[in-house]
Amino acid sequence: MPSPRVPLSILDLVPVAAGTGTRTALDQSVELARLADSLGYHRYWYAEHHNVSTFASSATSLLIGRAAEHTSRIRLGSGGVMLPNHSPLMVAEYYGTLAEMYGDRIDLGLGRAPGTDPRTAAALRRGAAADDTFVQDVVELQRYLSSPGAEPAAIEALPGRGTEVPLWMLGSSLDGAAVAAYLGLPYVFASHFAPQLRHEALSLYRSGFSTTFGTAEIERPYAMAGVNVLVAPTDDEARFLFTTAQQMAAGIYSGRRAPLPPPVQDLVAAVGPEAARFVDDFQQVRAVGSPETVAADLEAIVDDLEVQELIVTTYTFDPAHRSRSFTLLAEAWGL
Repeated sequence: MPSPRVPLSILDLVPVAAGTGTRTALDQSVELARLADSLGYHRYWYAEHHNVSTFASSATSLLIGRAAEHTSRIRLGSGGVMLPNHSPLMVAEYYGTLAEMYGDRIDLGLGRAPGTDPRTAAALRRGAAADDTFVQDVVELQRYLSSPGAEPAAIEALPGRGTEVPLWMLGSSLDGAAVAAYLGLPYVFASHFAPQLRHEALSLYRSGFSTTFGTAEIERPYAMAGVNVLVAPTDDEARFLFTTAQQMAAGIYSGRRAPLPPPVQDLVAAVGPEAARFVDDFQQVRAVGSPETVAADLEAIVDDLEVQELIVTTYTFDPAHRSRSFTLLAEAWGL
C-alpha cells in the first residue's frame, strides 16, 4: 500500500467526442462521477464553458445536481462558476439550493473570466461594469450564503442563507492569487492549461495570505493545482491515447474548436509543427503513462508546487479509456 498522498480530485468539462452528441457526453459524465465516488476521489468539479462544441458544461449547477443524485460521498462543485456571467444572488440561490438538497458536499469555485470568446461574453454579460466588480461580487455572494445576523438583510438568498457553501478562488494568473490571499480563501491554479505563472502565483498566494478580511474561510493557505493526466497499462498506450487531448489543445491554438478527435500516431503530421510546440507548452503540467509513471510524476508535481491537493483532467476519445484511466490512477495513488 502506497504511503498517504495528497487528495486527488477530478475536473470534468463534459467533453463531446466526434460522432457522438451532447446527450451521450452528459450520460458519460454522470457515470464517471459515480465511478469517482466509488474509487475514493475527493471532489468532482465541473467547469463553466460556453459556445464551444468540445464541451457540454455550460450549466454547472444542473450538472452538480444530477451527479449528486447518483453519488453518496464525493464532494461536488464548480471549477468554476464564471462570476462575471451571473448575479451573486442567483449563484447563492442555486448553490444554496444544492446545499439544502444534498448537505455538506457542495463546493463553489469562482472564476473572473467569462469562460468563452469575447462575443459570447458580451451576450452573457450582466452589465458593462460586471468585469470590474469581481471582488465586490465575491463578498456579496458570501454574505448571501452566510448565517443571518441579528437584523435581517433587505435582500436574502432563500435558499442559500446559512448554508455556508465553501468558496474557492480559481486563477490562471497572478490576479486570482492576490484576490484569494486577500480574501482568505482556498486557491486553485489552472496549471493544466496556463502553466507559465504557476510557481509565481502559488508563491504570491502563500506569502500574501491573510485572515484579517471578513471573508476568510480557512486559517492557513490551501492550494490545489490542475494537472493533465492519462493512465494506461503502458507508457506507449497512454502517450498514444493522449494525442486526443493534444489535438484538442491544438484546436485552441488554431481557433478551430471541435469535438474530441480519435488518437493519432503522428501528432506533428496531424496538427503541424507550430501547433505541436504550442501544445507541448500549453499542457506541460501533465502526467501521462503507466500507473507507476503517473504516480511518480504526480508526486514530483506536488513537491514542485507545494500544493495540498491535485485536481486532474483527462480527455479520451473512447470514454472507456477515461474510466480505465481514473481506475488505474486511484489504485496507483492508494485512494
